[in-house]
Amino acid sequence: MILPSTIIFYMLAGVSVASAFMVIASRNPIYSIFFLILTFVQAAGLFILLHAEFLALLLVVVYVGAVAVLFLFVVMMLDIDFSTLREGVLQYMPIGATVGVILLCELIFVFASSSEWAGANKIATSITTSDITNTEAIGRVLYTDYIYYFQLAGVILLVAMIGAIVLTLVEYDNPRRQNIAAQNARRPEDAIELIDIKPQDKEDTL
Repeated sequence: MILPSTIIFYMLAGVSVASAFMVIASRNPIYSIFFLILTFVQAAGLFILLHAEFLALLLVVVYVGAVAVLFLFVVMMLDIDFSTLREGVLQYMPIGATVGVILLCELIFVFASSSEWAGANKIATSITTSDITNTEAIGRVLYTDYIYYFQLAGVILLVAMIGAIVLTLVEYDNPRRQNIAAQNARRPEDAIELIDIKPQDKEDTL
């Protein structure tokens, strides 16, 4: 008898594989990003089946809510001639096929290693059967054993953000600056100018 969880797994996995294929097969980049968002959502469902709720929410909030939407707006705002970009794609097809075959062989080799697969199942079982939640378990490991690496990653991201701001900052000779005191002291008479327009006669307009 097939369990309902097994049916849900095959449904999510099938849609995820199909949408991932459409990401690279779609000619319109907007559609590719939509299929990418669908792939992220299906992967989040697979994480929920593995009792990894924190990773599922992280995938939806970070990747779907930030990265994929950012890609979508960038593609929509940039004036890119995609017909010229597609020229010469076939000449890179053998290289892409070779890389894809290598990645497929690596995945088959990983799944074929029964000892590591059994160890991973034991770890997953011990985590899910614990008294603490998945989010609390990740928080304990992240903020105890890997606290220095976590802080280092935050510092690297902060430096990258500051560097991006410095590189894109444009300095002007006479920049406009906000004067809060002048704004608070502003009166309606200073901002509005009433002009009395005298009506003209019909003979003057003719």
